[in-house]
Amino acid sequence: MQLRYRGISYESTPPSVEITQTEAVGKYRGLDWRFYGIKKAPVQQATLDLKYRGVAYRTNATPVTAAAPVSQPVNIPVLSTGDKARSLTIAHSRMIKKRQQAMLLRLAQEVGFNQGISDYWNRIQGKIHPTFRATYDRSAAALS
Repeated sequence: MQLRYRGISYESTPPSVEITQTEAVGKYRGLDWRFYGIKKAPVQQATLDLKYRGVAYRTNATPVTAAAPVSQPVNIPVLSTGDKARSLTIAHSRMIKKRQQAMLLRLAQEVGFNQGISDYWNRIQGKIHPTFRATYDRSAAALS
């Protein structure tokens, strides 16, 4: 088939697709319908020489495979109980801080004051203020 795009003519050959009739039949608005399936999905494996931003490359070219690198075993550090407790405490403090910051930001937006609120965090000697822990910590209520 002769085609033309932007003044350039080229030859096109549509792929042939083999179909099979399935056992599935249907009725739509009073008409009988038969469904067909594709025997084998058509795969076009054209190799083209292309250029993108001055770099030439080829589509569907067989890649050059290098020798597979030997995988090294991954050493996973084993944390002591104290390190695990420390990381859980730090994560809990971060969660309280994020919750407090989110609540302060919402309140500031409702009031119309949003200057420097996101930078507010009052820590004394690296500890969370007890009222923040009571107010912004997760609830003790459990769902069942």
